[in-house]
Amino acid sequence: MENAIVILIVALILGVSITYIVKAKRAGVKCIGCPVGGTCSGKCSGNCSGNCEGNVEK
Repeated sequence: MENAIVILIVALILGVSITYIVKAKRAGVKCIGCPVGGTCSGKCSGNCSGNCEGNVEK
């Protein structure tokens, strides 16, 4: 019974995560984890600290 509960919780977390990613991609977000992901150029290469390549302050 405990195994079933653990599997259910993991499946729920996975389902919510996948739903979040799909909704974000449909909304046009290029870098999902980036705080400025909606306006990001999409060239963050995993280094999103708010200054994406298209939005770098000089």
